Amino acid sequence: MNTSHHFDSYIEFLKIEKGLSNNTIQAYSSDLLKFLSFLKKKRVSDYNMINRKHIVDFTIARSEKKENYSTIARAIVSIKGFMKFLFNEGFIVEDPSEFIDSPKIWSTLPNILSPQEIANMIDSVDKIKPNYWRNTSIIELLYASGLRVSELSSLTICNINLSSGFLKCIGKGGKERIIPMGKKAILSINNYINKERDNNAKKAEILFLSKFKKRLSRQSIWKIIKHYALKAGITKDVYPHTLRHSFATHLLTYGADLRIVQELLGHADISTTQIYTHIDRSHLKKIHKKFHPLGG
Repeated sequence: MNTSHHFDSYIEFLKIEKGLSNNTIQAYSSDLLKFLSFLKKKRVSDYNMINRKHIVDFTIARSEKKENYSTIARAIVSIKGFMKFLFNEGFIVEDPSEFIDSPKIWSTLPNILSPQEIANMIDSVDKIKPNYWRNTSIIELLYASGLRVSELSSLTICNINLSSGFLKCIGKGGKERIIPMGKKAILSINNYINKERDNNAKKAEILFLSKFKKRLSRQSIWKIIKHYALKAGITKDVYPHTLRHSFATHLLTYGADLRIVQELLGHADISTTQIYTHIDRSHLKKIHKKFHPLGG
């Protein structure tokens, strides 16, 4: 089974789209390499040959080696993530891990930014340097719309309607959703299109372009977000998905309905969206502890 291309693509996905730490990525890589080695011994020559029994047998084999529960639990998470990626990318026709439960001990709350921190990032973009409006638009739009970085990278001029203030996004599985952009993002995108894109660039269908007039890659967007977070003095680990997390959390904090947030994010399952209610509760606990007389 030739695994290198898909495996490398998944590791890049974890780094750029999910923003996982190097230690976490190394741990997941180790789990997956062991799983792929196990499959090779079972003479599995194609990803579409993998079934639920292979995954269960792999975890049993690790248990028989006296590995602790947390290590095996992490391996299940690693495999489920990889299988879901292969399915979403069209490399396999069904996800064999779909009905295998994820261990709850691996449910972690993502980092979010405050509205002020996001404003500081936008303010840190240098007005006199090239790509000012492009980079400002990217930060504004990620926060205003909650797009995934891959969705942002794929946006075309035809996907946005500046007069109505909405964009059309083609998400996972080819599902389409309509999302409002916000006044600041609309202004920045309008200035980017009319002031920064030259005549040659204006012929391009893709919205956000590199200096070579090609689609701005996910990795380039990741670097832009990292750069301006550091420049703004933010010490948290910030990546494009952080703005998506912040978008959802701030909507719920200010009273948005969970189903509406689910639709805006493009989540198939509302349980995925519910993690943001836990973030909100965590925020409330901190406020209570800080200001209530008996909160300490």
